[in-house]
Amino acid sequence: MKLAAGTIALLACAVALAACGSQEIQIAKTSPYRKGAELFLEHCSGCHTLAVVGAEGSATETSNRVKTNGPNFNLRKEDEQQVLYAIRNGGFSGAIMPENVVVGEDAKEVAQFLAKYSGLQAQKVPSTSITLSTK
Repeated sequence: MKLAAGTIALLACAVALAACGSQEIQIAKTSPYRKGAELFLEHCSGCHTLAVVGAEGSATETSNRVKTNGPNFNLRKEDEQQVLYAIRNGGFSGAIMPENVVVGEDAKEVAQFLAKYSGLQAQKVPSTSITLSTK
C-alpha cells in the first residue's frame, strides 16, 4: 500500500513538473524571428520577462525584486542597436548581466527579435511636435 501511494505521489509530481514552463513560444516556426525567440528563451528568460516566449524573469513588484531581475520587455521597448550594446557590454550598467551572453549571428538574431517584440504592452504616450527657433 505504501509503495502504491509513493508511486502515485511521484507520478503526480512528475506531471506537475512537466507542466512548469510548458508555455510555448508564440511565434510561428517559419518566422524570421523564431531563432531569436528560441535564443532569448534559452539565454535571457531567467532574468527578463517577455510574454511572447513565456519568459517571467523580471520582478513583478518592487518589494520582491532581486538584483538579477532584468527589465520587463513587455513594457520596455528596445531597438536593435541598444540590444546589441547590452549583449556585448553586460547590459547598460555592466553590473549583473554577463557580457556576450550570446555572440555573433546569435546576438544579431536576439537583437532583431527584441526590436520586433519588445514593448508590445508599453504605455503609449502622446507626442507633440516641437519646432525649434533658428534665431
